[in-house]
Amino acid sequence: MTKILLTRHGHVEGIKPERFRGREPLQLTARGVAEADALAQRVAARWRPSHIYTSPMDRCVATGAAIAGATGIAAKICEDLNDIDYGAWQFKTFAQAKAQDGVLFAAWFATPRLVRFPNGESLQDLAARTANALRMVLARHSDETVVLVGHDSANRVLLLQLLEQPLSAYWRLAQEPCCINEIDVRAAGVYVRGINATQLLEAVAAEHDQ
Repeated sequence: MTKILLTRHGHVEGIKPERFRGREPLQLTARGVAEADALAQRVAARWRPSHIYTSPMDRCVATGAAIAGATGIAAKICEDLNDIDYGAWQFKTFAQAKAQDGVLFAAWFATPRLVRFPNGESLQDLAARTANALRMVLARHSDETVVLVGHDSANRVLLLQLLEQPLSAYWRLAQEPCCINEIDVRAAGVYVRGINATQLLEAVAAEHDQ
């Protein structure tokens, strides 16, 4: 059995009010650093991962570094875990994107599987990349526990594949910063033990939401 602990990077600017973050080079905020530390302590206390893979974006690398420090396992970059490429919409606010192309903006929330961002990617592109990451993990790390540090969009699409759900269900899954998704992959099939677990972040939320 391969256990996958899929998580998202810590808090960054552009989450609220929301922007199309994607490939924007964002650093963890003070809240994000605290979330990454809480996540790292949780992983170290409950599991014994053998490998950590992160998206190449700095916010994921920093989150992975916190987990690496707590577990003693070096983190490696996996390009296929990178966030979706929003192209011309990169780091635009929702209001800016809607003003630029209201039809495409509405389609992204109504029929996300049919959208390709201007000069960017589609969910199908993202699904192909994350599937590559999943195949790599399963081929290299049977009977091991592996941590994957990704993004909201990448994680949603990866979970849809593991759950055998269509891309049209994209908006049905939430992925909060530094949440934990726990998935066991056995020869007999996939067993999802938890999705978007955030109880570990309650103390951080209490401090930063004041």
